[in-house]
Amino acid sequence: MAVTDMQSPPTTASPPPARRPRPSLLRRILRDRTVLLLALPGMVLLIGFQYFPLLGNVIAFQDFQPYLGTDESLWNGLDNFRILVTGDPAFLNALRNTLVLTLIQSVMIFPVPIVLALMVNSLMSEKLRQGVMSVLYLPHFLSWVIVVAVFQQMLGGSGMVNNLLRSNGLPTFDVIGNADLFKVLLTSQVIWKDTGWAAILFIAVLAGIDKSLYEAAAVDGASRFQQTLNVTLPGLRPIVILLFILQLGNSLSVGFEQIILQQQAVGIDASEVLDTYVFNEGIAGGQWGTAAAVGLVKSVIGLILVLAANKIAHAMGEEGVYRA
Repeated sequence: MAVTDMQSPPTTASPPPARRPRPSLLRRILRDRTVLLLALPGMVLLIGFQYFPLLGNVIAFQDFQPYLGTDESLWNGLDNFRILVTGDPAFLNALRNTLVLTLIQSVMIFPVPIVLALMVNSLMSEKLRQGVMSVLYLPHFLSWVIVVAVFQQMLGGSGMVNNLLRSNGLPTFDVIGNADLFKVLLTSQVIWKDTGWAAILFIAVLAGIDKSLYEAAAVDGASRFQQTLNVTLPGLRPIVILLFILQLGNSLSVGFEQIILQQQAVGIDASEVLDTYVFNEGIAGGQWGTAAAVGLVKSVIGLILVLAANKIAHAMGEEGVYRA
């Protein structure tokens, strides 16, 4: 038997490191005071314009009268929510148009910024890339009033396209006042206005992908298309899932100002959505409680969609929006 084995002391497990006591709340506030001061304006705006207005949802449970206010208006329980189950034709028409537009926007609008970002990222010249990006961003800064006016001047009955067709003896068409093309028109306007702006985030993510991954793929003989499939798209996947989950929260908000500006040209049947229904019923029609009930249910559905999608993302191994 070796001497060293007889004299060596028995091994014992090292004690766990002592846990440092957690600083008190006041000490943590003093420690992070600079960050808290920087966040203070945003917190004030968030509370004032997002959380405080939530108190107004009480009128969904009242027979609200503006001249009485919420304190003196009578409570009527869930009477305002009956419109959701009684099959009111106006509400069902708004719900149907909203769901159709939500489906169109999810299928046609959401992927467009990703494709645009890939196209811009493929440009070899940095100056050309910056020039293209600057042109694509500009429409986002135009108001919906200007965007609608531009489309009317281009595609209206007396617009530039129809004048060109008329001068050449060809039949004309009116896209702006055509109820059958209204949803296509809305989708086209959203793509033209916001696609460039929405592509900024994807372009930033593409710029952060490690270049050595592309070099390694090229050494292995991967083509440009294979590099996109195996390097670029996996790099974009987390941000795509994150934005898709956030978009679900607003899936039933398909644009109020854009639609209300063009509603008269095509009529209520083709253009009424939940947002305009709340406006027409609540402000124009004086049904404040009913409009608040519809808006409250719309928000609750959006919250449920976000929570469910975030849970599914976790089950698929993605980060999602938050971790509970």
